[in-house]
Amino acid sequence: MMIVIMMTVFCGWGCVIEVVYSRIKIKSLTCEKSVMISIALAGKPNSGKSTFFKAATMADVEIANYPFTTIDANHGIAHLRVECPCKELQLEDCRSCRDGVRFLPLELIDVAGLVPDAHKGRGLGNAFLDHLSRADAIIHVIDASGMTDIEGNPIGRGEHDPLEDIGFLEREIDMWILGILQRNWKRISKKGGIERIPIERIIAEQLGGVGVDERDVRTALSRLELGEKPETWSEDELLRVVEEIRRLKKPIIIAANKVDIAPEENIKKLEELDRDVIFLSSAAELALMTAAKTGVITYLPGDRGFRVIGRGLSEAQRRALERLESFVERNNGTGLQECVNRVVFDLLEKIVVYPVEDENRCSDKNGRVLPDAFIVDRSCTTRELAYKVHTEIGDSFLFGIDARTRMRIGERHVLKDGDVIKIASVK
Repeated sequence: MMIVIMMTVFCGWGCVIEVVYSRIKIKSLTCEKSVMISIALAGKPNSGKSTFFKAATMADVEIANYPFTTIDANHGIAHLRVECPCKELQLEDCRSCRDGVRFLPLELIDVAGLVPDAHKGRGLGNAFLDHLSRADAIIHVIDASGMTDIEGNPIGRGEHDPLEDIGFLEREIDMWILGILQRNWKRISKKGGIERIPIERIIAEQLGGVGVDERDVRTALSRLELGEKPETWSEDELLRVVEEIRRLKKPIIIAANKVDIAPEENIKKLEELDRDVIFLSSAAELALMTAAKTGVITYLPGDRGFRVIGRGLSEAQRRALERLESFVERNNGTGLQECVNRVVFDLLEKIVVYPVEDENRCSDKNGRVLPDAFIVDRSCTTRELAYKVHTEIGDSFLFGIDARTRMRIGERHVLKDGDVIKIASVK
């Protein structure tokens, strides 16, 4: 049964848009075959994580102006936005995109807010840190407006320096991982030396629950100069190991949220940071997505503008849309979709490739044009792609064909972003 309700959306500009919409289940924009990437939204309470999550997933979550609104982690589907190759290849029958824009699903996790000493169990820290164990990357949402203190309590605009929020999250993660590594460290490291067990294996086994493997540990250790006997490593040396592992396994991007109401001084401070900072307004994105869902405007996530199509709008609605339009034009979008894309392409170094069965029509056996998209590592080879399509196809791999050039490519050929590839295998 369809339930029609009235919703009031706070835009963050001191105005509201009242819209009537049908409460229905939001479907993924496209259904793609790929290993689901998991991204966690982290930060102190009341920084706007839940607004980010709702705007990115259009899921029903509680949003309020007080700490610890989120108790249990929320899980939803956000999307990576890419240009579909159909326009470049002049494929008119593509039904996997919207006007040349394609959306690939990602898992988004909105976890409980983090406060100082969370690794000791303060606040909801243990729950927060446990949820991070499954994430491939972290978006650290900070309140650029300075309207919340270090623990997420509401204060006046600009009263808190957002730079103070950046360092402590990494420290909390490091101390959490260090606590796991130090459990029985002297005993197991000494035993490993006696039994000649590689230290990489010992550390990987200790940190298996965080998603760490021997290759990760080996890479981290290669960047450090440590003593030859692991059982003699100091806590500081173990912390250095943990920091390197965290940089490898839990890369972080900073999302400076509430930029629409942030003091200019805070913006300048964040711009001067030697860090990857994305400026955004999750409230603006949520307002646009809600308006688009209800037929007031045409808008896709990541668009740098929108078109009003609704009729009979009130004066308050028109003023709200004008302010949204001004903000979007001034900032070249809301920044939220850019943040998600930057995580996948820059932080995780992924590309998108398109396997097909017919290289001439770029389709599957049923004639569907560019039916599938895979998010893969930049180092992905043709044969590795074949295994991602299906194990049997990987086992029986013969060669690949580049649909653009019609040239054969071998199993070790490294794919490029946007490649359309036919996999030939033994039938």
